[in-house]
Amino acid sequence: MDEPATGTTSDGVPRTPTYAWYVLAILFFVYVLNFVDRQIISILAEDIKRDLHLRDEDLGFLYGTAFGVFYALFGIPLGRLADNWHRVRLMTLGLALWSTMTALSGFARSGTALAGARIGVGIGEATASPSAYSLISDWFPKRLRATALAIYSAGLYVGGGISLGIGGLIVKGWNQAYPGGGPLGLVGWQAAFLIVGLPGLLLALVIFTLREPSRGQSEGLPAPPPHPAPFRAFLNELVTIVPPLTLIGAAQGGARAFINNVAGLALIAGLVSGLVALGEPVPQWVAIGIGVYAVFSWASSLKRRDAPTFALIVANPAFLFTVVAYGLNAFLSYTVTFWAPPYAIRVLGATPAEAGFIIGGMGAMSGFLGVTIGGLVADRLRQRNPAGRLLVVIFGAVVPSLAIASAFTTTNITLFYLMLFPAQACASCALGAAAATTQDLVMPRMRGTATGTFLIGTTLLGLALGPYLAGRVSTLSGSLSVGVLSMLVTVPVTLAAAIMAYRLVPAAEANREARARAAGEVI
Repeated sequence: MDEPATGTTSDGVPRTPTYAWYVLAILFFVYVLNFVDRQIISILAEDIKRDLHLRDEDLGFLYGTAFGVFYALFGIPLGRLADNWHRVRLMTLGLALWSTMTALSGFARSGTALAGARIGVGIGEATASPSAYSLISDWFPKRLRATALAIYSAGLYVGGGISLGIGGLIVKGWNQAYPGGGPLGLVGWQAAFLIVGLPGLLLALVIFTLREPSRGQSEGLPAPPPHPAPFRAFLNELVTIVPPLTLIGAAQGGARAFINNVAGLALIAGLVSGLVALGEPVPQWVAIGIGVYAVFSWASSLKRRDAPTFALIVANPAFLFTVVAYGLNAFLSYTVTFWAPPYAIRVLGATPAEAGFIIGGMGAMSGFLGVTIGGLVADRLRQRNPAGRLLVVIFGAVVPSLAIASAFTTTNITLFYLMLFPAQACASCALGAAAATTQDLVMPRMRGTATGTFLIGTTLLGLALGPYLAGRVSTLSGSLSVGVLSMLVTVPVTLAAAIMAYRLVPAAEANREARARAAGEVI
C-alpha cells in the first residue's frame, strides 16, 4: 500500500509522510546489523590469526575478498530482483540468510570453513542496499534523498563501531568464563560470531511488516506495470554473471557474444595466472578474477537485454566516474577500518576490549556524524549547483589521507585513537553524496540495478582489494604500518575521478530521459 504525502510545508512543498521516516529508521537498524555482522571479524582478527594459523594477507582475504567479491557478484542480479519484485520480502530473506551465516562462522575450524561462511554472509547482505536504496528513493523526494540515504548509510559506521565494542567484550568475558573453551568447544571469537548473528533473525520479522511503496511515487511518476516473471528475470541475470553459467548466457546472445565472452575470460585468466606465477596467493586473485570476469560478462549481456539501463549506467561516464571516485574512497576507508584494531593491539599494546571499545565508539560517532553532515551539506550544495554533491565527494577523496598518515606513523596510542576520528568522519561524508548522485542519473525502475553497480565499486575496488593489499604489503615488509600507508598511493586517482564526475554529472542528469528514450525506453 502507498502512503501519500499529506499536507505541505510553509514553503508549499509536499510533506514527506511520517511513515517514510519510520521505514528509514527500520532500514537504518538493518544496516547497523549488516555491519555488525560484516565488521566484527576486525576485532577478532588477532585471535583468529593465532587459532587458525593465518597470515595478515589471509585476514585481509577473509574480511575483504571472500566477502566482497560474492557480495558484488550477487549484488547485480539481486539488484535486478529488487527492481522487479517485492523489495521488502527480498530484504527479509536476505537478512535471515546473512544472520544465519554469521552465526555459522562461529563453528569454523579452518580458514577455508570461515571463508565459506563469509561468502554466505556476502550473498545475503547483497540484498540489503539495492532494496533499501530503491525503497528510500521512492519514499523520499529528490530534495531529501541524499539526507535520507546518508542517514541509512550511517548504519554502516554505527554497526561497524558497535561490532568492535561488542566483539571485544564478548571475547574477554567468554575467555575469562571458559579459559579452555566453552559449550560446544567454542572459544571467545567463535562465541562472538554466534551471539551477534542471532538477533538478525528477529529483525527479519519486523522488516516483513513494512509497506511496499509505488515505484516513482516521490517524483510523481506513474508506477510501471508489475514484472510478469521477476524470478525468471533473476535467473536470467544469474546466467549472465555467475561463472560458469556465464558461458550459457553468452551463447544465448549468439556466436559473436560467445566468442567475446570467451576472449574476455581468457584475458582475465591469463592476468590471474601471471600474478600467481609471480608468487601472489591463488585464492585472492582467483576470486578477484571471478569478480572481474563476472562484471564483464554481465555488462556485455546487459547491452543486449536492456539497452536503456546499459546506456544510463555502464555507458554513462558520469555514473562510472562517480563509482570509481567513491570506490577508491572506500579502498582507504575499509583498509583503515579493518586494520586499526589489529594495529592498536599488535603494535601499540592495547587489549582487544580496550581497542574495541575506543575504536568502535569513536568510529560509530565519527562515521555517523560524517555521513549525516555530509548528506545534509550535499543536498544544500545540490540546490545551488547541479554537481554540488560531487564537491563533498572531492573533499572525502583528499582530506582523510592526512589523518591516516598521522595515525599509522605515531607510537602514541592516544594520538592514534584521536586521528582515527577525523579520518573516519571525513571519509564517510562522501557516501550519501555519491549514492544519491548515482540514483539521480537513472530512471526509477533502474535504481536497484544502479545500486548493485555502485556497490561493485565499494566492493571490488574497495573491500576486496584495500584490506588484502595492505595485509599483503604487511606480510612482505614485516610492518603493518607500511602496509596501511602504502595504500595512500590511490589518492591522486580518487581525486581525478571525482573531478571528472563533477564535470560530467550535470549534463548526464539533464539528458537522462532523452538518453533513455533514445535507447528504447518507453516514457
